[in-house]
Amino acid sequence: MNQSKIIVALDYPETEQALDLAKTLSPSHCRLKIGKELFTRGGPQFIEIIQKLGFEVFLDLKFHDIPNTVAAACRVASNLGVWMVNVHALGGRRMMEAARDAVINSTHQTKLIAVTILTSHSDSDLHEIGLSGTAQENVLRLAKLANDVELDGVVCSAQEATMLKNNISADFLLVTPGIRPTWSVKGDQSRIMTPSAAISAGSDYLVIGRPITESEDPQAALLKITEELVN
Repeated sequence: MNQSKIIVALDYPETEQALDLAKTLSPSHCRLKIGKELFTRGGPQFIEIIQKLGFEVFLDLKFHDIPNTVAAACRVASNLGVWMVNVHALGGRRMMEAARDAVINSTHQTKLIAVTILTSHSDSDLHEIGLSGTAQENVLRLAKLANDVELDGVVCSAQEATMLKNNISADFLLVTPGIRPTWSVKGDQSRIMTPSAAISAGSDYLVIGRPITESEDPQAALLKITEELVN
């Protein structure tokens, strides 16, 4: 069983690039995330290719639609055998309940998590789109709703991890993007944290992209982060 806490983001426009990167990594040291751009290019067939290399897949499509539509999409994703799939918590209770029931009744026990507030959003961004309160307040409210409808966890910033662990449950999974080792650049995310600090704060899984994928030696970068977590 894969015990790694690292999910490498395959944020590539072409399947060939993503596959080349995947072949440099060890499935025992990470899982792989397939997002909107890569899935649109490669489709379910690319998920199967990655799975045949031995990787567990986090399908990061952030479903957000009427309950029946999201439930159907989650059912298909789960039947593809993906390890994890996500929905937007802003879709509301009925949508998340429908997604949960679809996954529970599928052929594969896929983990279902919800996106709370995107790590690229600052407080001012949220106010501009009509959400009152701080990013942390919105994250906590949405995470509590996801927990109430019995989802497995949420996507959140590592800066909210301790707050969520203290206010919800130790078993509620926290999947955190915006992870940057001290030796990498910040990029375009506003709320970031180093890998070891994120785990100490309560994160269960770390989504890491460019520090690994843009490295001259991706596997070496992956191992460097893994060793940092162990030590």
